[in-house]
Amino acid sequence: MSAVKRDFFDGRKVLITGHTGFKGGWLTLILNKLGAEVTGLSLAPDQGPDNIFDRASIESACHSVIGDIRDRALVDRVFAETQPSLVFHLAAQPLVRRSYADPIGTFASNVMGTAHVLEASRTCGSVEAVVCVTTDKVYENREWNWPYRENEPLGGIDPYSASKSAAEMVARAYMTTLNSACECRIATARGGNVVGGGDWSEDRIVPDIVRAVRAGASLVLRHPGATRPWQHVLEACDGYMLLAQRLIEGRSSRGKTGADFIGAWNFGPDAALETPVSELAQRMLEAMARDDHPVELGDSTVHESSYLRLDSTKAVVELGWRQKLDFAATMSATAEWYRDYLADPARARDLIERQIDHYLELESC
Repeated sequence: MSAVKRDFFDGRKVLITGHTGFKGGWLTLILNKLGAEVTGLSLAPDQGPDNIFDRASIESACHSVIGDIRDRALVDRVFAETQPSLVFHLAAQPLVRRSYADPIGTFASNVMGTAHVLEASRTCGSVEAVVCVTTDKVYENREWNWPYRENEPLGGIDPYSASKSAAEMVARAYMTTLNSACECRIATARGGNVVGGGDWSEDRIVPDIVRAVRAGASLVLRHPGATRPWQHVLEACDGYMLLAQRLIEGRSSRGKTGADFIGAWNFGPDAALETPVSELAQRMLEAMARDDHPVELGDSTVHESSYLRLDSTKAVVELGWRQKLDFAATMSATAEWYRDYLADPARARDLIERQIDHYLELESC
């Protein structure tokens, strides 16, 4: 059973980079609900007028700093002024297709931005732990049928994947040699294909579905046969929070200290949630009562892996993390959020908090 302690975050100073984005927004609201004193550092939201940061009034749940992690002086200043105990580093250029259009910006954000955050964490003096969020795409993908473990080789042939693999290498340097003289503990969290309400990113299947439904246009599937392990955003956030807790507190029942949790961790759903893009689209349309919506098969010259799966045994055994939502519940929660949001956008914050409350109830069962 997952064992995030609700009172662990109460009154704790937390810095989240990327709080204006999809996952960062959900994480900000969860930590605010658990009593954390949250500071967010991120670029302004770029997902249009529906962006989760504005629609869900996330600024009211944190001390929000709009800025660029590529600006080292700014990063250092935010750390010095807020003195966080815990850092969740999510800020990144997260899109594969955009990385082809702007490879230099992608490398600058994902590699040097990560270095700036980790250097500030090392030198600030107040930081006890950093959870650096990367992706399942950091692995050298051989398109084989078994899942990747944390000790598999890193790789990445597109700019996005390569930049996140490089970020893992930067984090490893800070985990091992650069942090030897301080108490800051660092871990990386690898996951991918996260779904849930409030994601409006370009070239992602769920936002594409919602945009097509809203516009009354055909849904175009670029990679209908690609199989992905879909995961609700709350499952990912639960893993990040549990890893942070373990880094600081350890796990006395197994005789482990916080230092034992330094390293890389997979947070992927089990095999039951692995579904082709075409089937996910069908289930999403059915859940939105739009199962007769027209679907077309498109084409893309951009490289994307056809199959990629993570082995999360380490997180299950060593952290006590567990998945709570099956595929049906994941898609139902996601479709319900968008359906209710499209009916009344003013409810964005309430819809998120209702799902957070329900998830926390599952946690206590």
